[in-house]
Amino acid sequence: MVRTIDLNSDLGESFGQWKMGNDEAILAVVSSANVACGFHAGDPAGILHTLKLAKKNQVAIGAHVSYPDLVGFGRRNMDLASHELTADVIYQIGALQGLAASVGMAVSYVKPHGALYNTIANDQRQALAVIDGILAVDPGLALVGLAGSNILRLAQEKGLKTIAEAFADRAYTAKGELVSRRETGAVLHDATFVAQRMLQLVTEGGVESIEGKFTPIQADSICVHGDSSGALEMAKQVKSILQQAGITIRSFIHF
Repeated sequence: MVRTIDLNSDLGESFGQWKMGNDEAILAVVSSANVACGFHAGDPAGILHTLKLAKKNQVAIGAHVSYPDLVGFGRRNMDLASHELTADVIYQIGALQGLAASVGMAVSYVKPHGALYNTIANDQRQALAVIDGILAVDPGLALVGLAGSNILRLAQEKGLKTIAEAFADRAYTAKGELVSRRETGAVLHDATFVAQRMLQLVTEGGVESIEGKFTPIQADSICVHGDSSGALEMAKQVKSILQQAGITIRSFIHF
């Protein structure tokens, strides 16, 4: 049984006068923070504030890279040329590295966001473009990707450390894939149910699929969202039930 697990959340996504999520509260719960880099959300001052909070809470930070899609919050598919996507990834990691260095922190991993995350799970061309961007900046950076997805294999073949990720508030199919948000029941809202489900994931190596079958999911990290109604309470319950079961919450960079 796994005795250590990482909890991560997408943060730094406020933009100007538009506030999103509760970074300060979530950073007291998670062990890794996926910080927006300005392409789907986040402005420099807000990102810097989140980084300072992450340092205060001793939370590891990663670059939450995205398609260049502020209007669509990075949730719209884009068919970018490989060299453009690679350059976009390099640019975003570099921006976050600069801000992080100013507060005495270092970026230790990369987690793609939204449509980019979903696309590269199985699109080899775009996956390789993202991997090339990471390698160009720092081959020591880890890549966070969907547990069981093809990009993890591709990244490993290129020499990158990979982190398999599961989602606390999402339903899975019997194939181990996320149920589309367009489908009923794709997003889970009951904090107690989600917490018990994540305990099963960690202790048994899988969860019950939307079809009602036990589905193996080997994950190094669990994403708890911080921007939806009840998200903070859900994150707290997940952490609490895992700790009560003797599971240590620790960033994967320390594994």
